Amino acid sequence: MKMFALPCLLALATLGLRAQTPTAPAPAAAPTLSQSLNRSLSRLEAELVPLAEAMPEEKFGFAPTQGEFKGVKTFVEQIKHVAAANAMFASAILEEKPAMATGGDNGPEAIKTKAEVVKYLKDSFAYMHKALDTVTEANLMGLVKSPWGEGKGSRLGFATMAQGHGYDHYGQVVVYLRMNGIVPPASRR
Repeated sequence: MKMFALPCLLALATLGLRAQTPTAPAPAAAPTLSQSLNRSLSRLEAELVPLAEAMPEEKFGFAPTQGEFKGVKTFVEQIKHVAAANAMFASAILEEKPAMATGGDNGPEAIKTKAEVVKYLKDSFAYMHKALDTVTEANLMGLVKSPWGEGKGSRLGFATMAQGHGYDHYGQVVVYLRMNGIVPPASRR
């Protein structure tokens, strides 16, 4: 009987230890394609919007003049250009006319004040997020009409172009801020 009791006690003790051992949390679900694209866009947004907010309104017309800067966009034109392009990329992904004014290459002329420009930029990111919410594995590579009316491209292509384009202009306006004695917000962290 004692021989039988010892294995039973060991088995019960092992079960008791297992009951006290915390279970590992279930692995987090992998992000969806849309979530991944939106996360990447949010990083750009978190860099560019504070940059636009950091430039004093009286410097919005600034463009470098010394060196190889002939004909470059002013600060405000750079910011409005990114916002207008965001709207165009979003409209292509959604296969609709832009839900916001895009104006010419430098954005709508009617948007002038710092508050208007920052709102326009924020609205363009909201529109891009709305567009990226619709991107799935099923429609990712489907061709949609180019926002500039010439040819077609994939939703993935337009989603990644929007981000690359935004970072290109981010790099340019960082220089504009530094030339005006302003440390870009991302460099202050």
